[in-house]
Amino acid sequence: MASGEGFLTDGQREILKIASQNAENLSSSPKSPSSLLSSEHHHVKAPAGGGKAQTAGIAVRHVRRSHSGKLVRVKKDGAGGKGTWGKLLDTEVETHIDRNDPNYDSGEEPYQLVGSTVMDPLDDFKKAVVSIIEEYFSTGDVDVAASDLRELGSSEYYPYFIKRLVSMAMDRHDKEKEMASVLLSALYADVISPAQIRDGFFMLIESADDLAVDILDAVDILALFLARAVVDDILPPAFLARARKALPESSKGAQAVLTAEKSYLSAPHHAELVERRWGGSTHITVEEVKKKISDLLREYVESGDTFEACRCIRELGVSFFHHEVVKRALVLAMENRSSEPLMSKLLKEAAEEGLISSSQMVKGFSRLAEGLDDLALDIPSAKALFQSLVPKAISEGWLDVSFVNPTGDNGEIQVEDEKVRKYKKEAVTIIHEYFLSDDIPELIRSLEDLGAPEYNPIFLKKLITLAMDRKNREKEMASVLLSALHIEIFTTEDIVNGFVMLLESAEDTALDILDASNELALFLARAVIDDVLAPLNLEEIGSRLPPKCSGTETVRMARTLIGARHAGERLLRCWGGGTGWAVEDAKDKIMKLLEEYESGGVVSEACQCIRDLGMPFFNHEVVKKALVMAMEKKNDRMLDLLLEGFSEGLITINQMTKGFTRIKDSLDDLALDIPNAKDKFGFYVQHAQTKGWLLPSFDSCATEV
Repeated sequence: MASGEGFLTDGQREILKIASQNAENLSSSPKSPSSLLSSEHHHVKAPAGGGKAQTAGIAVRHVRRSHSGKLVRVKKDGAGGKGTWGKLLDTEVETHIDRNDPNYDSGEEPYQLVGSTVMDPLDDFKKAVVSIIEEYFSTGDVDVAASDLRELGSSEYYPYFIKRLVSMAMDRHDKEKEMASVLLSALYADVISPAQIRDGFFMLIESADDLAVDILDAVDILALFLARAVVDDILPPAFLARARKALPESSKGAQAVLTAEKSYLSAPHHAELVERRWGGSTHITVEEVKKKISDLLREYVESGDTFEACRCIRELGVSFFHHEVVKRALVLAMENRSSEPLMSKLLKEAAEEGLISSSQMVKGFSRLAEGLDDLALDIPSAKALFQSLVPKAISEGWLDVSFVNPTGDNGEIQVEDEKVRKYKKEAVTIIHEYFLSDDIPELIRSLEDLGAPEYNPIFLKKLITLAMDRKNREKEMASVLLSALHIEIFTTEDIVNGFVMLLESAEDTALDILDASNELALFLARAVIDDVLAPLNLEEIGSRLPPKCSGTETVRMARTLIGARHAGERLLRCWGGGTGWAVEDAKDKIMKLLEEYESGGVVSEACQCIRDLGMPFFNHEVVKKALVMAMEKKNDRMLDLLLEGFSEGLITINQMTKGFTRIKDSLDDLALDIPNAKDKFGFYVQHAQTKGWLLPSFDSCATEV
């Protein structure tokens, strides 16, 4: 017996012998690997004797499958994998699966997840814009890139295009960076809206930390793109300040914004420096374009060759900058009256052949209108000349009629006179003081001192515009003030006209205030909840706006907000309750103080409670509820409280009149619960008129009771 055999029993030696014979048979057998795998569960019984009977499960090929469904093969040379017996009893056999084998079992296939792919429109858009950007970087053709983007559609995804364009350019040479800036200027307003431009840049600075992983100087490059966008007038300077506040100070995006503000836009001659930083893929800067435009217009005045002038404009290759051609042509016509017919002819032909688009024409006139005050310093008759040019351009068909201010009379452009300018300046001062003091009665007195009720809509526009550029506290204060003004000195027509003016200039407001559209919708909806406007007033406001403008969309948003579940409560707290004031809370407090007065009868204490409410603009509710309680409980002592409040100046005559008016408007409903409500109210009206509580205008109302 060999020395090694002493370690095995007779039964174990028999098993080893059988295993060796099986291995020899297998090595000479023509069986396929699949048939070998099928014998995996073959068992050999150990003969009796020499020890306890044993059963050995000897696998011809030890195949293991993980829980994930993947096939796990043993290590090379049979060294054994995890969970295998090792090389001694394993046989080296190929483990590939033959699907043509009669013993093929699909369950032995490695597990693969098979399912339908869900297509995401945004993913498709992102892939498509990469091709557009790559082609643009190759050809430099702005018009083709703009056309391809239009044809692609999905305009709601344009902010992603902005982000992709700039991020791809950031990782390339200066040539592509310049080309990206030029394309952004070309697409601005004509293809991509100003709001989408801002959204795209904000997405870009939000992802600055990720960009910095692959682009070492990402912060500086992004700062240059931001500065260039400001210089090219496609981003307002206010965007940078607001974006910086919205980002964590330690983020790369905040650093890029700060660099753009402090290093690039604050430097002397910053515009020229920023424009020339990348050398220019078009080999021309904004200032150079302006000079070329001036030169070609002066040459045109000398030659009178309209065809040649149009050719020169076309060769400039800056269709997105044609508004400058319009503006400079009009200025030249004002400076040199003899050139006016020529300039009109040039602009008319350029418009007719599509060289200068309608939007560029309107933009040129608009920019000139904005600078008329400065232009009048050099050309005293500038405003009058401009007033004469506009109707002529519209009548000849090369200026869209939408340019005319709809509030103007006889189609004239309304040029601000000195009185309006002075009023606006004083209104801004009054509003700033209100934001500091929160003193509504003082603000109302200041407005009454101005003595210009015809400008009330202008005040409303200024109030909300200034509030939108501040914190939620000021927005809440503005909404509260609107309620007070509507009760005291503003008519519903004033409020409607003010909101119409706001919405007409919504696109301009959005240049300085990122979320202007949403905030205006909140102000509109809040005005309805506060009973400053009726829901029907929204229809009136919408009907006075041009179709498909941003203001119309804002009105639609306001209607949606009002129609939402629990809209009243949400809108009352939409600004976070900056002043701690809410209509329902105020009504509850007023009811409680009146009930305490009715049971206790201490007038001075009740007046103090009214004063502590700190809502003088809402004292009409005190009057209304006091009168209703007097009718219900037949307790005319409530009139003593109103007398004391009026005598102290706590309840103004306007508030008193408003309270009585609200009772009169709801008399029919009150009469259902209080049968003698009309008789009692008639008595209260006579008493109030005797005491001088009511405005003379209430006489006509009282006679109807």
